[in-house]
Amino acid sequence: MTTAVPQEILDALTDVDMPKLPPEAGPSEAVRLAGVEVPVYRAGCVVVGSGAAGLRAAVEMKRRGDDIVIISQSAWGGTSACSGSDKQTLHTANTADQGDNYKAMARAIRSGGAMDEDTAYVEAVGSSRMMASLQFLGLPLPQDPLGGTLRYQTDHDEVGRATSCGPRTSRLMVKVLAEEAIRLAVPFYNQTTAVKILTEGEGAGRRVAGMLAMRAGDRTEANPLGIAIFVSDVIVLAAGGPGELYRDSVYPNGCFGSLGLALEAGVELVNLTESQFGIGTRREGFPWNLSGTYVQAIPHIYSVDADGVEHHFLAQYYRTTQELASNVFRKGYQWPFHATRMLDFGSSLVDLAISCETAAGRRVFMDFNRNPLPVPGDQPFSLERLDEDVRLYLGKAGAGQEMPIDRLKHMNPLAIELYRRYKIDIAADPLEFAVNNQHMNGGIMVDTWGRSNLAGCYAVGEAAGTHGVTRPGGAALNAGQVFGTRAAEHISASGRAKRAPTGDMSAIAEAGITELLAVLRSESPLTVKSIRSDVQARMSEKAGIICDRESVAQALIEARRLNADIRAGGVAYGRVAEAVRGVQWRHMALASEAVLSALDFFIRNGGGSRGARAICDPQGESLPHARTGPLEHYRFRTEREEDRSEQIVVRLEGDEIRLSKRTNRAFDETARSFFERDWPAWLTGRIYDVETDE
Repeated sequence: MTTAVPQEILDALTDVDMPKLPPEAGPSEAVRLAGVEVPVYRAGCVVVGSGAAGLRAAVEMKRRGDDIVIISQSAWGGTSACSGSDKQTLHTANTADQGDNYKAMARAIRSGGAMDEDTAYVEAVGSSRMMASLQFLGLPLPQDPLGGTLRYQTDHDEVGRATSCGPRTSRLMVKVLAEEAIRLAVPFYNQTTAVKILTEGEGAGRRVAGMLAMRAGDRTEANPLGIAIFVSDVIVLAAGGPGELYRDSVYPNGCFGSLGLALEAGVELVNLTESQFGIGTRREGFPWNLSGTYVQAIPHIYSVDADGVEHHFLAQYYRTTQELASNVFRKGYQWPFHATRMLDFGSSLVDLAISCETAAGRRVFMDFNRNPLPVPGDQPFSLERLDEDVRLYLGKAGAGQEMPIDRLKHMNPLAIELYRRYKIDIAADPLEFAVNNQHMNGGIMVDTWGRSNLAGCYAVGEAAGTHGVTRPGGAALNAGQVFGTRAAEHISASGRAKRAPTGDMSAIAEAGITELLAVLRSESPLTVKSIRSDVQARMSEKAGIICDRESVAQALIEARRLNADIRAGGVAYGRVAEAVRGVQWRHMALASEAVLSALDFFIRNGGGSRGARAICDPQGESLPHARTGPLEHYRFRTEREEDRSEQIVVRLEGDEIRLSKRTNRAFDETARSFFERDWPAWLTGRIYDVETDE
């Protein structure tokens, strides 16, 4: 029986208002550098980004007495506040009813390979603390009558560690953390875009000295671009992932991340070959992942050609109606595309089929007012004719209603309410969607405290390349919370952020401003629009879910040429407000070359299909089949076991991308702590290993 949830409860979990930002503090001084009158702001630490991970780092540092500021391109406008899926998740290692423990959870987190074992354990053991602290701040995670956390199974998760407070879980996380940051009087600088990391020293002694930013509020006649200096010895990069890298993307508009910014400063990146792709509505309307109950309701999926003719295209791929419907359902907890799931008529054939339809110029829809049409020659759809795992799930959920929309209303009415907020009524009209880029699993290479190779530079959240090849759905939210806390603990233990630096860094800042201004040239033939179109088309068409050696190699040549042209001629911009986009697209072009360099390196050295991508090869060992026969065009290489134990490291030397490999850090599961022996290391701060930063 369906329990009706009052509308006011649905509204409260869907319309999540964010707190009002406090007034901004003014600069400490102003200096004239490179012909520009530049305001100077000083802080012990600058957090770049106001999403869930950055807010966590800021809150934890402020609680420890550090001098901290947050700069944000658009407060509450990033992925964790604006995007997500049917059920964004945190992971819980509490309650033993399903046999969970931290070591088992760590193994699940790193099971896809190319992930440091110690990092996985850090995320697992920190998960309960993160969940409890968020509940303390007011995050309404659901419980049973005896206080246990309600959980369910999500993608790459065979145990059922996920929990959710509806489709706005990550936004609710941002809300409670933002409220805490404001309560603690953390200064915010909004409409402030980090554009260049300033460093001092040489070689191994090089370290962070501050950040150049562009601020709408600092535009004056003497400073038309709004350039500002943030002087700080410590920065935390928490600006999310490179959402603008792909044309077909479920990220909110304007998500650039900080990979190009970091590369330019000599920060090493890792695992750039690893992303996530899956079905969702595009950002041209309302960007949202269609995982969880959207597909577990088993709607009818079809395409429409240029003449308006409908095509039941999934029937070309699956042998029976039961097989088709069961695999549409499985997209709920097997949401990301995975090459191996194209085999044996698995759930990723759905992604492949949709991708082929859109490549052919057809629009794809899901209709919640129709059950799946039958495969030609087979029986019609029936809830009684589903694979056993699907039938059992729907039975336990009580989702035996006749139509998909009624099953969805029963299992997750918030899923319908969410689209209604954006003038899309999926209870009345079909929903257009596609296969989109959703998450960068790679990023800045960090240790177990969030430190990069550049002293004073930390990275947390999606900016950090900690996720490996696959990860259980929602593990990224947990990772951002864990590493936001870990970075804050380490920074506080070092003492470097207790007070703002007072020294003069005019020479360093002037050199940085000169380099920044050299990028922006009104006479350049390269515009923001042309670079965006170039980068996004190349990444979506040559580095999406289906790749091959020649296409990637050619894409890399084109990406290198684009960056050479940018270095030679700069980037043109129109309005003053567009100048910051010129710098960001320069960074995005650099990030694109880095991703393609790593992918080309991986493929050329025999790398196989894993995680986000199928590496197609006429000599490939794996051949997906459809109802109509073998799909020879999509024959792909299988993954090599040895690739799971290492990661590809990317760095920029001069104008050249350099690549190398490193072995995953290990974690000894047999090691045991001993209280009396190990407590002194905690008391004295030796666990933080701060002397290595000296």
